[in-house]
Amino acid sequence: QLQLVESGGGLVQPGGSLRLSCVASGFPNNYYAIGWFRQAPGKEREGVSCFSVGDGHTYYTDSVKGRFTISRDNAEKMTYLQMDLLTPEDTAVYYCAAGLNFNSVNWFSPRMYDYWGQGTQVTVSS
Repeated sequence: QLQLVESGGGLVQPGGSLRLSCVASGFPNNYYAIGWFRQAPGKEREGVSCFSVGDGHTYYTDSVKGRFTISRDNAEKMTYLQMDLLTPEDTAVYYCAAGLNFNSVNWFSPRMYDYWGQGTQVTVSS
């Protein structure tokens, strides 16, 4: 059974850091991508970052470049999103997702992903 489970969300002050984790189980090979998305109340789901497991390439949306870092532990099948210099605009539910037929051109589109975690809340507030 293919499954994704996120953890690591919480409440943090502006300028602080959080690290999100996503464990993927049941995937038969390494030729897929893990994406991190977020959705704030009243807004569409937004692609934040992506790790292409097959070739190690990473992708970021412009608003998080230089602040967020995606990484991967292949042995543990864990994907991490290190989030630094957080601002209130980063407040959202964060989801990890797995795409089996990955196309890097559209890495930020939720339609590219087949499996989703349950989400973890990130709140940035003083």
